[in-house]
Amino acid sequence: MLLSNLNLLATAPGGVARLRELILTLAVQGKLVPQDPSDEPASELLKKIRAEKDRLIAKGKIKRDKPLAEIEEEEKPFGLPKGWEWVRLGDLCSYIQRGKGPVYADHSEHRVISQKCVRWYGLNLEPAKFVTAESLTKYEAIRFLQAGDLLWNSTGTGTIGRACLVPPAQDKAGLVADSHVTVVRPVQLNGWFLWRWIQSPYVQSEIEGSASGTTNQIELNTSTVINHLVPVPPVAEQPRIVTRVEELMRLCEALEAKGQLEAAQHAQLVSTLLGTLTQSETPEQLAENWHRIATHFDLLLDRPEAVDALEQTILQLAVRGLLVPQDPQDEPASELLKKIRTEKDRLIAEGEIKRDKPLPPIADEDQPFALPVGWEFVRLIDLMPEFQNGASSRGDAGGQPITVLRLADIKSRRISLADTRQIPIAAADIKKYQLVEGDILITRVNGSADIVGQFNLCDRTVDAIYCDHFIRMRIDKRWITPNFCGLLGESDLIRASIKNLFITTAGQKTVNQGHIGSLAFGLAPLAEQSRIVTRVASLRRLCVDLRQRLTASQSTQVHLAEALVQEVA
Repeated sequence: MLLSNLNLLATAPGGVARLRELILTLAVQGKLVPQDPSDEPASELLKKIRAEKDRLIAKGKIKRDKPLAEIEEEEKPFGLPKGWEWVRLGDLCSYIQRGKGPVYADHSEHRVISQKCVRWYGLNLEPAKFVTAESLTKYEAIRFLQAGDLLWNSTGTGTIGRACLVPPAQDKAGLVADSHVTVVRPVQLNGWFLWRWIQSPYVQSEIEGSASGTTNQIELNTSTVINHLVPVPPVAEQPRIVTRVEELMRLCEALEAKGQLEAAQHAQLVSTLLGTLTQSETPEQLAENWHRIATHFDLLLDRPEAVDALEQTILQLAVRGLLVPQDPQDEPASELLKKIRTEKDRLIAEGEIKRDKPLPPIADEDQPFALPVGWEFVRLIDLMPEFQNGASSRGDAGGQPITVLRLADIKSRRISLADTRQIPIAAADIKKYQLVEGDILITRVNGSADIVGQFNLCDRTVDAIYCDHFIRMRIDKRWITPNFCGLLGESDLIRASIKNLFITTAGQKTVNQGHIGSLAFGLAPLAEQSRIVTRVASLRRLCVDLRQRLTASQSTQVHLAEALVQEVA
């Protein structure tokens, strides 16, 4: 049942990790390999372990252990097959003890094992520090590690519970453990089976709950380790379980590698085929290339990241003028620029604005792509935007309380009023920082370079102001539509130009009004801007629908995988 449905489990989101957990769960419950009635039961193994411990006690090799409490039925987490036994770990081992705090040396023949050395894949001596030979004279012989010892990290969030076995190559090699690692020395119990039990979801999920200590340092106490329950199979069944687990874990690794390879190949395929769209030079070429790859959309768009890539391709085509055909009847952008120049000269003559210092023209080599007929490369400042930095986040003493928009109030490049706060602002300044529909809030400063310079469209008038993490850009709708301007800020093509404008202040990326004003982009005729916005909105609705279908499909796959896990386990 398990093998016949591996593909379903492995291809579900997080499937390989779930598959590993399932394999370990089945193994420790005795469901991974069939039981053999001829196997000597675990009860006989326990007698032999007791006899061996008594022999070691008689020889003075180990101390007599204190009797452990009987295991109550309610303690047992699940039922066991015939021939298995629940046993406390202390009854299976000749030695369970935390290591000691060592006296470190710059170099010596002896190393001390720390948490960093204990990895799930095995013992790693590279981070092991040296310990002075003199201090080791105070160590009892039993503290030196032996092949087959299980090392169990016993402190620290993120490392507690991790375990490995001491390999034969390190048998009696003078290694000792530090005080953050518990040494567990089983007697006649298969160490690999014990390691897999500790690795199982049951133990790992319980580890944090059984740990104790302060919030800064949680610990797995030695008494907890000693009293830990272990399901013990017959001695002959233990290696069969270990072998089967190893086989299936190798299969998991192969499935994981195959999935990673397929993901890389898929990403390359998506990049290549969508690249044919962005390489189009005219809307007619785009239509031809789109038709060519549309028949492969079922293969291309079968995962969320592919839909993201498609959406970004749509935006790139939009800002390059390839998404909709040009209309020769449209007034070209060159005429818009003439009107803007006339308007500027009028305002200058009337004293409304100062004469602007002309920026250098956009050289041909600085134009990242060819523009369609009717478009013009411009700088944002050429369109006469009004810039205004935001209000101080501290507000004004004695001011009037008003809602202030912060970085946290921007969701998917739109303003959210779901969880705002208020600050006092002088009544005379409220109008200065108010927002109206069509304003664009530009993120001025942030720790993330992906957020700085982001264009956030105000799609409605709100009764709020904005803080000084933003620059408000108010554009003249006679020259550029707010939604088209918003698309510019979302396109990775234009975002790359914005990132080139960043400066670093106090360790954070920032932009200012001058940087944003110098941004160069392709300006479409006003009528075409509206057609582009409409087309992008239509295609984005398709992307939303695709994501919803993928989410529903993945959810179904997850439910099927969970049902299978429940049935098998």
